Amino acid sequence: MNSSKNSSRGRHQGKGKPQNSSKPSFNSKKKFAKNYRPKPIIKRSKPISNQENKQSENKQESTGIRLNKYISNSGICSRRDADVFIKAGSASVNGKLITEMGYKVMPTDVVKFDGSTISPEKKRYVLLNKPKNFITTMDDDRGRKTVMELVANASKERIYPVGRLDRNTTGLLLFTNDGELAKKLTHPKHNIQKLYHASLDKKLTMSDLQKIAEGFVLDEKRVQVDEISYIMNQPKSEVGVKIHSGRNRIVRRIFENFNYSVVKLDRVIFAGLTKKDLPRGHWRHLTELEISNLMML
Repeated sequence: MNSSKNSSRGRHQGKGKPQNSSKPSFNSKKKFAKNYRPKPIIKRSKPISNQENKQSENKQESTGIRLNKYISNSGICSRRDADVFIKAGSASVNGKLITEMGYKVMPTDVVKFDGSTISPEKKRYVLLNKPKNFITTMDDDRGRKTVMELVANASKERIYPVGRLDRNTTGLLLFTNDGELAKKLTHPKHNIQKLYHASLDKKLTMSDLQKIAEGFVLDEKRVQVDEISYIMNQPKSEVGVKIHSGRNRIVRRIFENFNYSVVKLDRVIFAGLTKKDLPRGHWRHLTELEISNLMML
């Protein structure tokens, strides 16, 4: 009798498996809250494929880009300057003059700026170690050598020098078709620093060095260098000058104001870029890290 009951109870409880008294049993009479709803099972969506990414990019391209960005991407100028030119009537799309801010350009549109067809280009950034006797200009009607000859094979896109180095000054010169970056690197408010190595015709006295370091007035405008010091282990005629001013020939004029002549002038650092592993007269493309650093200035 007892064995029969045990057998029946065992079959009912799962083929004779012993009960676990510590495990709570399910109470079928338990009442749930009135508004209780079981949580839905959430299935993770599949990761977006490269094909879907491309489709998304193509969709964005099909909506067009703003005209000022199109002009900037073409290497003409910054977006802000492009707005000014658009208002002035310098841009046309498919033969129609556009002065509307925010006008969208489609990939198939023909865009002209001052009568010349333009198109967005891939951004290029080229660093040159400029030698002496080359002038910083796109071309010269007097037949002098220009820096453009030195970077002629650097890019199929048309690139432009950022700022200037005079004919007898050597050192770092950046070229790009990125109009917005070029403006940032040359505008005084961004305080882009440049380091020059100046070789003078005579020793720079300590008193003159201190006067330059303290700042002085030149042509009714105050000149303030960021740093000035003698070059270590060199004669006192070899001087390093760090400055962010963009005034024309400013380093030479600083020393001329104190009756020194600059025999040689070499720009060794520009906006954090250096001449390391870049021989005189050679160029190289900037690394991704260098480009990122410039964008954060």
